[in-house]
Amino acid sequence: MAKQKKAPRPKAITPKGFRDYFGVEVTERTEMLHQIAGVYHRYGFEALESSAVETVEALGKFLPDVDRPNEGVFAWQEFDEKDNGDWMALRYDLTAPLARVYAQHRNDLPNPYRRYAMGPVWRNEKPGPGRYRQFYQCDADTVGTASMAADAEICAMLSDTLETVGIPRGDYLVRVNNRKVMNGVLEVMGLGEDQAAKDNVLRTIDKFDKVGESGVRELLGKGRLDASGAYIDGVGLSEDQIEPVIAFLTSKADDVAKTFENLRGAVGASSVGAEGIGELEQIGDLLAAGGYGSDRIEIDPSIVRGLGYYTGPVFEAELTFEIFDEKGRKRQFGSVSGGGRYDDLVKRFTGQAVPATGLSIGVDRLLAALREKGRMGGASVGPVVVTVMDRDRMADYQAMVAELRNAGIRAEVYLGNPKNFGNQLKYADKRNSPVAVIEGGDEKDRGVVQIKDLILGAKIAETATHEEWKERPSQFEVPRGELVEKVREILASQSEE
Repeated sequence: MAKQKKAPRPKAITPKGFRDYFGVEVTERTEMLHQIAGVYHRYGFEALESSAVETVEALGKFLPDVDRPNEGVFAWQEFDEKDNGDWMALRYDLTAPLARVYAQHRNDLPNPYRRYAMGPVWRNEKPGPGRYRQFYQCDADTVGTASMAADAEICAMLSDTLETVGIPRGDYLVRVNNRKVMNGVLEVMGLGEDQAAKDNVLRTIDKFDKVGESGVRELLGKGRLDASGAYIDGVGLSEDQIEPVIAFLTSKADDVAKTFENLRGAVGASSVGAEGIGELEQIGDLLAAGGYGSDRIEIDPSIVRGLGYYTGPVFEAELTFEIFDEKGRKRQFGSVSGGGRYDDLVKRFTGQAVPATGLSIGVDRLLAALREKGRMGGASVGPVVVTVMDRDRMADYQAMVAELRNAGIRAEVYLGNPKNFGNQLKYADKRNSPVAVIEGGDEKDRGVVQIKDLILGAKIAETATHEEWKERPSQFEVPRGELVEKVREILASQSEE
């Protein structure tokens, strides 16, 4: 009889495009999200936690840059007893679920409805450096009002959020534009109903930050050589058609009134373009009334955020401080948040126009920015470790831990093999524990405990002479009743240092 083969062991490897998050990373993210939620709550927004799974039909065509509904998502088909299969998918973002929730519960929700949501989203895309298939988003949206006050409020809230989490004024800028102004420019260009040409123009405009005015002019025309020497075909527009685009992209002036004057020149007689400029003026006036100057929020026509998705104002938060890339070159950190007005998303469900505007913060990018600024990224402090000298006295050690925890001090009893005391201290070191508590039989008989300052002990071991070590001991013997008081004193001194 043939010997049955053993099933191969599964590989302990993270799936491609995903990653695991440990201790300090999770803690930092949780703390930052708590701060952001505090700002959103202060602005009157309510929390919403929607399902992580939506029907592919609900996600619909609003998946960015894809033609098929289930392209770019993790989707599967569920069959009932009659073999009728519905396609389901992990949510791609937090906006499409909001549209479904609002359409489903609109009779029970206040109007306008102001909500914020935080959580993971999943995208079935090719992963790359720093690009994962699962990542966190943090959104806030107002559904049910066409007032520009809602858009201005979102921009102000984004500014407040960045400052609250630790990005100081001067290190960020919220930039605002309007899809309608761009539509006006396209109208003046005379592209008519040629949607493919319009899309090509929009994609080219989106490269303005990288290739500049001359590069955009070449790409809208015959084409250009890129940095590698490869020739990129242009859109093929005439000089007369190109000119309104260049006028639009270069309309930003030092004075906001001059910017609006330049924009009016770019959109010419287009009524939709004039409407977009009027909306930007309203937003500017509202922000100025709230004390938000151009050092925090500014009108910038070069902002082109997936314009096909948006129907009015669009905004983007850019961090302006410099960092060094992997090749040691200086560059600005870049965008960490964006959003805008999307008045057609809920209409897919209700058949009626429902205005909406909102923002989305890239949580991982914002955390990376805070680490660059030194606001996060320090070593996490572990728990106080109560060592075990006699396994038969585990109740005594559990009593100590209970006292520490009841006093608000993070603590744990060592639960490994207590035979080797050195291993217990190695464990405490691996946990980055600040303090170890020791009570052997002798200490128990005398009614005392030994308390070891592990942080100070490590510093002394690295730098101090024997004489200095004697003058500044890192281990203390105190009466058992003073355990909590002494631990608290040591933790306070470590915090000050």
